[in-house]
Amino acid sequence: METNSIFLESAKRLFLYYKTLAEKAIDQIEEEQLFFTANEDTNSIAVIVQHLAGNMLSRWTDFLTTDGEKEWRNRDGEFEENYKTKENLMAFWSKGWDCLFNAINSLQPEQLSEIIYIRKEGHTVMDAINRQLAHYPYHVGQIVFYAKMMKKTEWNSLSIPKNKSNDYNNDKFSKEKSIRNFTDDELNKLK
Repeated sequence: METNSIFLESAKRLFLYYKTLAEKAIDQIEEEQLFFTANEDTNSIAVIVQHLAGNMLSRWTDFLTTDGEKEWRNRDGEFEENYKTKENLMAFWSKGWDCLFNAINSLQPEQLSEIIYIRKEGHTVMDAINRQLAHYPYHVGQIVFYAKMMKKTEWNSLSIPKNKSNDYNNDKFSKEKSIRNFTDDELNKLK
């Protein structure tokens, strides 16, 4: 398989993995906890979700043909509570992810070296994807950490549970070697 094709498939899987991690963390907390902030300098999970969705809509709308920082984007407004219910918040989240997946699923491997712009700074398509693969997991980590701190009952681990590394490794090493993306097993565990 060509390197560009492998990269695109890997990027799609990673985006799906991080989307799923955030959603599984959010599903473990109460609706009111989405809007909790520890202090005035922190963002609630709801605000982080708004920011991610706003970023996705800006970056991935007309991805190849317009600047990734759209004139209509109100980035500062993403850091204010704009949604009061989980249902509305998650609808906006889904809109952002749909925009991302529509854009990335339409890409062809040979387009990875094309130049796109974000705030008038040129990026190859591959660099732009990598930029988002660094940005989104940063915020997903915040969501997971915040949710885990606020969970009122037992946390359902989204990765290798505490003190279960040996079990995890024994399971992995009991299987034949194969070439697959690590997200295949991880996404199955998160279902």
